[in-house]
Amino acid sequence: MTRRVLITGGAGFIGSHVCDLFLARGYAVDVIDDLSSGKRENVPNEATLHVVDVRSPEAATLVARGEYDAILHFAAQMDVRRSVADPLFDASVNIIGTLSLLEALRATPRSRATRFIFISTGGAVYGDLANPPNAEVTPKEPDSPYAISKLSAEYYMSYAARIHGMDTAALRFANVYGPRQDAHGEAGVVAIFCGRILDGQALRVFGDGTQTRDYVYVGDVAESVFKVATVALPPRGGVDARAFNIGTGVETSVLDLAQHLREQAGSDVLLELLPKRPGEQQRSVLRVDKARTVLGWAPTTSLSEGLRRTYEWFAARRSVTGPTRP
Repeated sequence: MTRRVLITGGAGFIGSHVCDLFLARGYAVDVIDDLSSGKRENVPNEATLHVVDVRSPEAATLVARGEYDAILHFAAQMDVRRSVADPLFDASVNIIGTLSLLEALRATPRSRATRFIFISTGGAVYGDLANPPNAEVTPKEPDSPYAISKLSAEYYMSYAARIHGMDTAALRFANVYGPRQDAHGEAGVVAIFCGRILDGQALRVFGDGTQTRDYVYVGDVAESVFKVATVALPPRGGVDARAFNIGTGVETSVLDLAQHLREQAGSDVLLELLPKRPGEQQRSVLRVDKARTVLGWAPTTSLSEGLRRTYEWFAARRSVTGPTRP
């Protein structure tokens, strides 16, 4: 019998790569996405797209009736700046949206048979009071409403597992980059830099550029999702029991990232330093020992190789779509 998964946010950057991987491995895939930031063209033809909001009754009905082997919950408000400006909206999507789907599953006969995987943030949840590299058990002091909402949802997942016996897990992603990432709006810095290099514009760096991140390639991330959906997991416990950091363990500054990308592109665009943004973390790098040991997962794509693939994708797309807006 064909195995089935539901991917929320499956029209987005990371979710669509996960769609591709599960389809390639013989799964039937349903996608929930309201297309507010995801793109219809990102969803493979073999997947079934449901254009609904994760907070809607329609989404809850899909969860209740779907009989899925796994639910992979990517849909989120993911912009730190927007969370600072509008924490109520951030909480509505990231907490209420998650809880709505979790409760819909809990009310079904498959509440303990379907694995519910929540996509969290390792890049923000630990906060600046931690001393990187951060392991899963590092004390958490999030510095933005976005990180607070993600951690809150993780606590609901842990509660559902311990009290109701549900099969839940959380992946705490580092800074994911790669093809299909949007160079506008809620984008990561790699996508933004690729777009500006192709436009011949200066690379805008907020703060002094020494802030660091753990950059992990989207293909490696998709593999981690497949692993956590299919392997045996540790016993249920506290919020960290079934949480896994997904990154590289390598710390890269924004200035170094800009230089790597300029080298890949053969570009001499300038850097433009701008004021630091509120709520932005100074240092972030993850320990991924637990994912290696428990999931059998490790990143395989070097930063230089990942940036090369990413820049080439943006350059090829530019030849078809033309320049981006400033």
